[in-house]
Amino acid sequence: MTPRREIRRQRRRRRRLVAGASVLVVVLAATLVVAQRGSTPVALATSQVSADLTGATASPATRARIVSLAQSQVGYSTAPANTYCNKFSAYWFAGATDCANTNRDEQWCADFAAWAWRLAGVPLVYQFINGDLNSSSASFYEWGVRHHTWHPVGSGYVPQPGDVAVYGLDAGALVAQHVAIVTSYTPGAKGPNAINGDGDHTGFSRVEFQANEYNADAAGSGGAVLSGYVAPNA
Repeated sequence: MTPRREIRRQRRRRRRLVAGASVLVVVLAATLVVAQRGSTPVALATSQVSADLTGATASPATRARIVSLAQSQVGYSTAPANTYCNKFSAYWFAGATDCANTNRDEQWCADFAAWAWRLAGVPLVYQFINGDLNSSSASFYEWGVRHHTWHPVGSGYVPQPGDVAVYGLDAGALVAQHVAIVTSYTPGAKGPNAINGDGDHTGFSRVEFQANEYNADAAGSGGAVLSGYVAPNA
């Protein structure tokens, strides 16, 4: 082999070695990136799915606190009178600030139920994102679906104290007419015994109790019927 041909052969061999090493580096780098991107998130996602799929609900003690908190507010009414200005929406900094006091102005059955859950120790986030709780009654349905604690009427589920009953649900439109906190259930009844925020059975926009509540206790609901229950999670 001539010196010139040998030089060309050695150059080709060096180029192949360099190219091979480059491919190996790229493969190793890609593997490392995938491992870095995939390890922790996948583990967290799997853990979250496992926790959510259990549909674990709150302890009897937490449920008792929810009911006690709701009962402690029976008789509360909005101020100024004949408005929707209330302290439960103010707790969440939700609603209009046109009440001439520290209250906030909006229909507040969902704000009341979320308030009782939060103070009783139910882990929740209040924000206007699908799957979290907010002033929309349908947000409880969305929250229940997300946490696997939604029980539609007809499913055979027996409501428990501390559950939230949802009325007039249109799941396709994500709209509901009313929610109320279950205090107890009488076997054979069509609806639960419940405490309502923004009820109107005994007056305008009050916290009030209603037995066997199959139709929503709320102004403008059109007598919306019971759709199902959402259990608070652990």
